[in-house]
Amino acid sequence: MAPRRLAAAARAQVLPLVTVALVVAGWEALVRIRGIQPIYLPAPSAIATYLVRMIADGSIPYNLAVTILRIFAGFLAAAVSGVVVGVLMGMSATVARIADPWIAALYPLPKVSLIPLLIIWLGTGEAYKIVISGVTAFFPVVISTYTGIRQADPGLLKAAADLGANLQQIQLKVIIPSAVPNIFAGFRLGMGVSIILVVAAEMIGSQSGMGYLLIHAGQVLETEKVFATLVVLAILGVVVTKGQAAFDRWAAPWAADNSGT
Repeated sequence: MAPRRLAAAARAQVLPLVTVALVVAGWEALVRIRGIQPIYLPAPSAIATYLVRMIADGSIPYNLAVTILRIFAGFLAAAVSGVVVGVLMGMSATVARIADPWIAALYPLPKVSLIPLLIIWLGTGEAYKIVISGVTAFFPVVISTYTGIRQADPGLLKAAADLGANLQQIQLKVIIPSAVPNIFAGFRLGMGVSIILVVAAEMIGSQSGMGYLLIHAGQVLETEKVFATLVVLAILGVVVTKGQAAFDRWAAPWAADNSGT
């Protein structure tokens, strides 16, 4: 059985790579056979060449580092405040009633629509990009945390009470740990939308960051640089997603086991 499991695991790892390789090879062949101009659709080989150049001249490393710092600065603030608000809402019906109309009104609001307002209030400096990152990530975190708190298993709560646990012990040792899978899911959602909005914010009134690289390359019709920047952003998304999954398993193995990740 063990060799079969290893073979199945190997296939599961190799299959995505094979799929990517086939898509890239088909893309390359299509561009060369049809003679598509690079300004419309560059070949993967040309994109790779420009990517290497942009790494060598420092434009990718510098702007990627700036974007990552902006994303995480806002996300960390959103993660802490979102968990606190979500826990308070889950533990207190009064807090939930007060916060609910605000969340119901603001969560569906497209966060990109806040960019002009934030520019008016904060200018085009670092504060505006960090704030848009935090505001975007806050709502998925608070909603997921609140949901996790409210979905605590009543059987576990009754068992803890029967064993003599007081309210504070039940909250800290039963309810909050049981909500961890939902909290981590909120982190993943929050990080994903934070990346999107920070890049969008960098495309407006910024002189650095991956969004700036995208808009600048597009303005001068350097399609290869546009695709090279998009490739880096895609890789960033994969790294962040896999990194969060690894952190989840390390920080709360019981949550990872229950969620099947």
